[in-house]
Amino acid sequence: MSAVDTKQSTHRPTDGMLALARDIAEGRKRDAAEASTVPTHVYTDPEYWAREKAAIYDRMPQILCPSALLPDPGMAVPHDATGRPLLITRDAQGLAHVFLNVCRHRGTRLVEGHEVQCGKKLVCPYHAWTYAVDGRLLALPRADTFPGLDKGDYGLVELPSRETGGLIWFCPKEGHTDFSFAEEIGADFDALGMSDQVLFRRKTHEVAGNWKLIMDAFLESYHVTRLHAKTIGPFFKDGATSGDMIGPHARSAVGRLEDMESVDLTDMAALRRVVTYAYQMLPGALVIPSPDYINVMVMMPQAHDRTLVEDFMLIPEHPATEKARDHWERSWALLDGGVFASEDFRAAELGQQGLATGAIPHLTLGTMEGGIRRYHETVEEALRAAG
Repeated sequence: MSAVDTKQSTHRPTDGMLALARDIAEGRKRDAAEASTVPTHVYTDPEYWAREKAAIYDRMPQILCPSALLPDPGMAVPHDATGRPLLITRDAQGLAHVFLNVCRHRGTRLVEGHEVQCGKKLVCPYHAWTYAVDGRLLALPRADTFPGLDKGDYGLVELPSRETGGLIWFCPKEGHTDFSFAEEIGADFDALGMSDQVLFRRKTHEVAGNWKLIMDAFLESYHVTRLHAKTIGPFFKDGATSGDMIGPHARSAVGRLEDMESVDLTDMAALRRVVTYAYQMLPGALVIPSPDYINVMVMMPQAHDRTLVEDFMLIPEHPATEKARDHWERSWALLDGGVFASEDFRAAELGQQGLATGAIPHLTLGTMEGGIRRYHETVEEALRAAG
């Protein structure tokens, strides 16, 4: 038994995961029964994107990164791609925090760069005000020149956050801090063992396309054997699909019926060999579990037609041999550089170019693409809720 099988055997699929797998095995369908459409303007209209930003990206709880990015206490990493300078840390007790990356003295950026930094203290480069990774102001030079200053009043500004299921979530606004759906979908990620995984690679891609065009590729299986014909397509067939919602978050499954007959669906390792799950969170984030690793992708729109996508690859353990490292390097190159960058992201860019011409008023969706319709309905619900 491999290392990944040993770890997975300690986990059991959640009831929701099993329900989708049994739908597939027993021929029940939750996907669309008829064709539908999505209007083109939701991808091409800057004003529509401005509404999404205000109602969704500036308001709702959202994923920043996998827990594996900060595996140990005393770590910190700057994060700028949401439009605000953030600082993600893990304190001495192992708790994750999300702060504004702003010194409380003169507003200087506290930590520069994009890489993870290690250390118990964060020192401002301007005047050396010094903070702990839990946000407390520890010290400042010439404290005598700040009469009456109480260090307890000058800790870093912390934003609401939650770590669950091997992911770190945050909320841009204090008044919208309901992480209950994050906790619920986190139970699936615990079942997948994501909290036990380690980070192998991360990379940020700039995609000249609307964030929902990128999401669309992961909401249907119709394209897999076609767009990915030269990469992963040969490993798939047009499988039976099923999907449901966990609050605003979509969960889908694609199964290979001919391989499912003799499989114990409660055995996680066996289940992952015959059923491919995908999780499409609102705002744009994706969790794609493969049989022996997990990709987490976080979408950070910069405009209606430009999106940053940070891709993380999580594996069961750090490679102990060159053979193991070569295996994971090839998997990373196949998925991040091939399937995602050269195929899915490129398809989104080509779609953006085509939709921008006004040639078609709406996208036509077949019955294998019902997940796209459901996701867009969820976006519309969020816009209505925000007024």
